[in-house]
Amino acid sequence: MALNHTHNARLLRQETAAGAGVQILLLTLLGASLGLGPAGWLTGLAFAAVTWAVLTRAVSRSWLSSFGPANRVTLARATLVGGVTALVADSFTSPPRVTVLTALTAVALILDAVDGQVARRTGTSSPLGARFDMEVDAILILVLSVYVATALGPWVLLIGAMRYAFVAAARFLPWLSAPLPHSMARKTVAALQGVALLVAATGLLPAPADLAVVLLALASLIWSFARDIGWLWSTEKALRTGLAPVVPHPRAQTAYVTPSSAA
Repeated sequence: MALNHTHNARLLRQETAAGAGVQILLLTLLGASLGLGPAGWLTGLAFAAVTWAVLTRAVSRSWLSSFGPANRVTLARATLVGGVTALVADSFTSPPRVTVLTALTAVALILDAVDGQVARRTGTSSPLGARFDMEVDAILILVLSVYVATALGPWVLLIGAMRYAFVAAARFLPWLSAPLPHSMARKTVAALQGVALLVAATGLLPAPADLAVVLLALASLIWSFARDIGWLWSTEKALRTGLAPVVPHPRAQTAYVTPSSAA
């Protein structure tokens, strides 16, 4: 058993290393074709290195028998997000490559709807895969919010920072770490953030329209977090006072997820 796990762990590390190699290859292609500056190169390389290190550590502790097709799709998304991150960093010192940036973002958002379906159809769902998918989504939203904030104002950063603020708050308020019911409303709101930021990033709409789209996305995100926090607080209060069972989460399904995936 131990030998088999060691063998599988080695194969898993090989896949994460291959993923880092593909990220660097994409960065090289972007650098050669677009002339990335130092900011883009350094940010892209840092993204590839951090992704490889964190993912390698995670798979080594996961006891997965194989990396799985769904995780490969998510790794492809991470590669695209690394390219987007490099382009956003480069945009602070060079003219933004809007067409390439939006194309990479669009493909990454499309693939976000693919990896979950692949995991379900192949029976390869895992806590690691769910967390990997969530973190790639969060980073993409954060990077896009940084890019859009340069045009609409720093308030847009609230969209990218809200999930990380929630996770940080959970370290001081443990009741925020309780499981949340899986909610289609939450998933829809999370998907809306990426689409809204992508629309604003293209620059195709008039500035007032971009402002309205992103404000709508932010308002929906605030509503989603407020709803989940309210439910978590009610649950904690009911448990402390012995009034369980707790009223079900509005429009919730039966499956549960960790609150760090709330959006």
